[in-house]
Amino acid sequence: MDADFNAFLQKTFGCSPEIAASIGRRAVERRYPVRAVIIRQGDRIDATFLLIAGRVHALSFGADGQLVLVHEFLAGDFFGAVAQAEPLPADTDVQAVESSRTAMFLLRDFLVLIETYGCVGVAVSKMLMKQLRATAAKMVERVTLSATGRVYAELLRLAKLGNGRAIRPAPMLSALAMRVHSTRETVSRTINALVRRGIVRREGSALVIVAPQRLEDMIV
Repeated sequence: MDADFNAFLQKTFGCSPEIAASIGRRAVERRYPVRAVIIRQGDRIDATFLLIAGRVHALSFGADGQLVLVHEFLAGDFFGAVAQAEPLPADTDVQAVESSRTAMFLLRDFLVLIETYGCVGVAVSKMLMKQLRATAAKMVERVTLSATGRVYAELLRLAKLGNGRAIRPAPMLSALAMRVHSTRETVSRTINALVRRGIVRREGSALVIVAPQRLEDMIV
């Protein structure tokens, strides 16, 4: 692992360079190309992964056979066996949707780090709470918003990951449908209607939200 990795650990855990170096000594770097399956549903997982770069999805199939996005992991997130006492079967597939770089810790080593360094335990607690809030928000949207409302909300959420207006690159319709538990056809109709009304526009490889407040007011 390099100096940039040590700096990344300092930022992730809010710790000193010495503690970051100690944490890093227990990690093994793993790189995954696009569409690589990092974890398969049902496999017993005995490792904790820290995403350094890229984007990773936890995926499962719904009762109707439709692929469902359970969670999206970004740089600084943990996945796999996180703060559990023993290896357990994975609830979902975990797949790289961008070329991704991770630091992999054996579960027993990561538990030692949690017990040894309070900053590790705090970072894990914050991450788990963030995931819980995101999951709860998705559940509320699923039961309270229409399919088009969920598309509007997700477009605003994706835009906020950038400058608040542009989504780069523009999301694939199938991927967006998976995010909002809808169909590709519904998503396509919804975005085309927004383009016709001038609320969003396609700009090269990006999708730009021209009137974010108007779009937010349409969420029902």
